[in-house]
Formats: sequence, C-alpha cells, structure tokens
Amino acid sequence: MAVTDEAIEKIKAMIVSGELAPGDRLPPEKELSERLGLSRNSMREAVKALEVIRVLDVRRGDGTYVTSLEPHLLLEAISFVVDMHDDDSMLEIFAVRRMLESQATGLAASLATDDAIARIEAEVDSIDANVSIEELVEHDIRFHREIVAMSGNAYLASLIEHLSSQTVRARIWRGLTEGGAAERTLSEHRAIADAIAQHDPALATSLATAHIAGVERWLRQAATA
Repeated sequence: MAVTDEAIEKIKAMIVSGELAPGDRLPPEKELSERLGLSRNSMREAVKALEVIRVLDVRRGDGTYVTSLEPHLLLEAISFVVDMHDDDSMLEIFAVRRMLESQATGLAASLATDDAIARIEAEVDSIDANVSIEELVEHDIRFHREIVAMSGNAYLASLIEHLSSQTVRARIWRGLTEGGAAERTLSEHRAIADAIAQHDPALATSLATAHIAGVERWLRQAATA
C-alpha cells in the first residue's frame, strides 16, 4: 500500500471508529503524523485527497475538520465523474438512473404521507403544456426530486440527484426538437402522481420506468441519427 493510501486509511479508521466525529477538528499535522507513524508529507497528501471527496474541510488559518459526512457531500464526486463523460456515456447514466429512480418511485408509493402526496399533486397542478422548455425542465427536476425524497433514503436521493445533474441538457434538447414533449411529460407525471396517491408501488414503478426510458430512446435515436 502506498504511504498516502495508508494515511488515508488510518484517518478513515479514526472516523469510522468514532474517534473523530462529524464536525471534529483533527489534531495538528505534526501531532497526527507522529501518532499514526507517518510522514507529514504523506499526511498532507492524505488530507488533500479526503478534502476533495468532502470527508475533510480544510479551513485556512483555523485547522482541518471532519465534514458533516452527509450523503449529499460524500456523493458530490459522482457529479464530477458524470461531467467528465461524453454523450455516448449518457445512455449508460440514464440506464442507471432508470433502475434507481423506478425503485425509488415504488418506495414513494408505499411510504408517501398525505402531506407528501399533496405536495406532488400541487407540483403537477402548478404547470401546463404552454410553459417554456426551461420551465418544463425545472418542473421535471422538482417533480422527480420530491418523489425520490419520499423514499426516505438520503443516500439514494443524493445518488440520483448527482446522476441526474447533467441530464438536464438532454431534457432541454428533447423539448426543443421533439414535438409534444410538454404534453407527454405532464401526462406521464400526472399518471405517476396518481399511482403514488393510490399507494400502488407496482404501477408507480412501471410508470416511472417507462417515463425515463422514453428519454433513453430519444437519446439512442439522436446518437445514431
């Protein structure tokens, strides 16, 4: 194991064991390197690496702290990975999103409270087919975000959020180039919301799968055109 990797593992072990908790300040670099039996240089590199993936927060002139370790922070790196891929990889990203989000929608149908159902129905009622493409995309993001939140799984919600961040461009282009996109999108959203309101997980899962697969089909056709 490389020395820097060893330093990363030892800091991670301190966090996993509870020796360092979210929000805690790390001991000074010299003290920590001596305690772990590692060079200050390897410790410095380890801290940089853990800062990139949002495990540590380096505050200049103050010290280094463990972050909140909330899912939305720890999964931010996924957005970076998605950004680095080309359009051909978008199909694979959509396939992952379809698998995850369809199951999240099924969970939403099982777990949704009356208040959550009221929110998703209000979102569907707040827009019509005469909106701009940008407004339609913003609605689509809010709609799917609300549904995933109903699943009650913060890691799943954050994972889907970061996978979806770069799919906005695809949804905009779909709206610009494919006739009837607004009507179709809103009709599909209404059907999904109704299935959730009926607490029908199987139907909600099926409708969500078909909804996201529609964008996949468009992307596939655009890629081969």
